[in-house]
Amino acid sequence: MTFPSGPLSPADAAVMETFVVPRYLSFFGELSLELLLAGEGARIVHLGCRTGYPDRQICELTARAEVIGLDPSPAALDLARGKLGESGLPVEYLLSTELPTGLEAGGFSHAVCLHPVGSAHDRAQIYREMYRLLCDDGQALVALPLRGSFQEVGDLFREYALKHDDGDLGKTVDEAMATRHSIETLSEEIEACGLDDVDVEIRSVVLTFDSGRAFVEDPVTRLLILPEIALSLGGIEIEKPLSYTRDAIDKYWSEGKFELTVNVGCASARK
Repeated sequence: MTFPSGPLSPADAAVMETFVVPRYLSFFGELSLELLLAGEGARIVHLGCRTGYPDRQICELTARAEVIGLDPSPAALDLARGKLGESGLPVEYLLSTELPTGLEAGGFSHAVCLHPVGSAHDRAQIYREMYRLLCDDGQALVALPLRGSFQEVGDLFREYALKHDDGDLGKTVDEAMATRHSIETLSEEIEACGLDDVDVEIRSVVLTFDSGRAFVEDPVTRLLILPEIALSLGGIEIEKPLSYTRDAIDKYWSEGKFELTVNVGCASARK
């Protein structure tokens, strides 16, 4: 199976590192680091590592930790390697375009994946690969947006559907918002792939945007939020409801900032 997260252009890789990591991905990385139970000499695989966050933080947190990062994007991996520079940190980045990867089974004490983008089938392939790569009693950490995330965009999409008499879109949005993972359903999905002892922590955060245009053009929106929303809607065309959302934000939040809710969840599981 092709690795769910696709390649990034060199420009998008730079934008990911400069804007998306500190403004958005850091919420998922910080919660993952809080739940990471790693002793000295831990060996950690980071699936879909993109530009290498939070690999440096893992090494700083855990003495003599070794991190192997895998990603299908050469540009993202080049940037991740460049960040290491002459640090001497025990981190290695490898190109991986397929699942399962070519890494040895049972060779890692921990497996990490931040904000996997893909269908339920795609996520299951990641969880199964985590299970394969982990040693007995190894820890898996998966961080992703949970139910209630992006609710404000969903409300505006529903408003668009109502005003344009698009009942199918309204129904699809309702189903997407209702079926986004809760703590319980995320636990069940992970357990179905062989991992157990699942514990999920959740933290609600807010992203702010100055205008509708700022929301649509923000790198976080473009690279992660909109792909996530489009996928949850079954891949339907969202250009028109998104244009409506942009204008509605300018109308409803003309005297303030548009606030977008993100319920950051992180699941810890054991093999």
